[in-house]
Amino acid sequence: MTRNTSLFRLRNLAALLVTLSGIGQVGMLWFRPLTGAVITDAVIGFTYIIIGIGLQGQSRFTLFVAIAVPATVAALILNGQPLETMASLQRTRLALDLAVILCAGIVLAKTEL
Repeated sequence: MTRNTSLFRLRNLAALLVTLSGIGQVGMLWFRPLTGAVITDAVIGFTYIIIGIGLQGQSRFTLFVAIAVPATVAALILNGQPLETMASLQRTRLALDLAVILCAGIVLAKTEL
């Protein structure tokens, strides 16, 4: 397997994970009472879906965004609630964010200028 193929697969994995996370966050609109926090999660979900679409291309800017946005969201979540008290779904969301950050970071580090 060549280097470009492995980077392509890693980028597609990041796109898949961030898109699934975004779909899950938007999908929660139907299962939770409509509050400001739910609307904020839905907006973040739409942002994740757009990032996932962008990762299908070749732009390095999208890789930066795929690192910055999930890292910011994860930091805000962890700042508001300790990891021990989180529900399993919220921990899964944080794990997906971390996986996206790692995949995008590896692809960005190995991408040639």
